Amino acid sequence: MLIIDAIVVKVRDGQVTNKPFYVVIGVTVNGERDILGIWAGDGGEGAKFWLSVLTEIKSRGVADALIVVCDGLKGLPQSIAATWPLAQVQSCVIHLIRNTFRYASRKDWEALARDLRPVCTAPTAEAAEARLDDLDAAWGPKYPAVTRLWRSAWPEFIPFLDYDTEIRKVIFSTNAIDSLNARYRRAVRARGHFPNDQAALKCLYLITRSLDPTGKGRARWITRWKPALNAFAITFEGRFTRALPTRKNDSQ
Repeated sequence: MLIIDAIVVKVRDGQVTNKPFYVVIGVTVNGERDILGIWAGDGGEGAKFWLSVLTEIKSRGVADALIVVCDGLKGLPQSIAATWPLAQVQSCVIHLIRNTFRYASRKDWEALARDLRPVCTAPTAEAAEARLDDLDAAWGPKYPAVTRLWRSAWPEFIPFLDYDTEIRKVIFSTNAIDSLNARYRRAVRARGHFPNDQAALKCLYLITRSLDPTGKGRARWITRWKPALNAFAITFEGRFTRALPTRKNDSQ
């Protein structure tokens, strides 16, 4: 599984601007989490940019991707399909929910979350669409952008509903990348802004290198992923087993 997210960094390019830096995390079939790279963008990235990023990742050994969790960035779903034709593109559900609240007054958040929950926990895509219609009827007149947001993300959201509960948990949660982004944000806030992209990339790289020096976090992560790995092995049976490393004794 791959997770693609962005952190915004202030870079001085003539004037100080907010620039996205994209982080790609991979989780192997053994449950090991790896940061595959950080790429500087300018906010106007398209298919050409994403195809170069994904092609680089593939050339470094990521032969297949079962699920790629990302936001609806321009050109990204098409580039994923071109790089790994069997990969399932999945919208980051928690980001979709957070973006929903941006269109609503804080006093309505609790009620909106209550009406949104049946959409996210529906057993099928058909049931989820019926619940989205209910949400539209209740909130559409007041917040039309809410249901417009969900309907535009619908093709990348509904694969979530086909998965086992354990897979839903790891797709829904962004713990895999949120803790990393929190470290990045603390570091970039302490520096204010950077003179150029390379300086910002160097800072993010050094933070990455300093993570989990004892390896205890890696071990805890693998243990927490065991239930999800079992679900992945069943859901993606043929592709999952092909990706498992061959032990020396197995070839003798």
